[in-house]
Amino acid sequence: MVRMNITHERISILGLGAMGRALAGALLEAGREVTVWNRTPGKAGDLVARGAREASSVEEAIKAGDLTVVCLLDDSSVRETLAPVAPKLDGRTLVDLTSGSVRQARELAGWLKGYGVRFLSGGIMAVPPTVGTEGAFILYSGARDLFDRVAPVLSPMARPHWVGEDPGFAALYDMAALSGMYGIAAGADHAVAMVHAEGGDVETFKREVLGLWLEQMLPFMVVGAEASETVLEDSNPGMQATGLETMLAASEEAGVPAELVGHLRASLWRMRHAATVA
Repeated sequence: MVRMNITHERISILGLGAMGRALAGALLEAGREVTVWNRTPGKAGDLVARGAREASSVEEAIKAGDLTVVCLLDDSSVRETLAPVAPKLDGRTLVDLTSGSVRQARELAGWLKGYGVRFLSGGIMAVPPTVGTEGAFILYSGARDLFDRVAPVLSPMARPHWVGEDPGFAALYDMAALSGMYGIAAGADHAVAMVHAEGGDVETFKREVLGLWLEQMLPFMVVGAEASETVLEDSNPGMQATGLETMLAASEEAGVPAELVGHLRASLWRMRHAATVA
């Protein structure tokens, strides 16, 4: 088995969108030897000025690195990029940080395994400006021994966090976490739309009410099932359902777009069901 030199690791980055550029920049800042490639030339200038080497082809980029990080638009672009060079990847280590589904991650892992590739899939829990900062982290799934070897190499990008042997788990947790984020964002949009429609001071509402309330409630949104049941018992589900009905009525009076009301209707259904069971 080939062991990597984690002190002088050479890393190749495929894809120089906003995230790929941020990842490459963080690695360069940490003194890593970085080679970059992008389908459309012309995006590597500032990275080259900082010490990166620009490859003219995918094959050249992969050969230049002991470890290749893929950060492209989607699963299809990953397949299209790697397909021409796949037969030459035997023994190579590849980490895919491209957003995708659980099925896509599992299928990509199986496809690359057929070519002898050591593979980890990942999910980036950061936006480009926060890459390399203390709060950023990246989910990885795949063989634990491989993760243990590459984690120190890639740690400058964001804190590495292994979530299991199943190559689909990083994508699973990534997409699930994003759904939680967008759910909160939809609720915040709804709240702001209500205040705006009724002539309230939106900026004051966001600053002095909504932000403080969401910060107070966030721990209850992410607690485990046992704690959630305790909270539900302490706050009568029938009462909660009545409150949600009032919110729906207030939203309709304010003329809030129907699509923003959907999450409230779903919550109301769950509360009514809980009240019936209770």
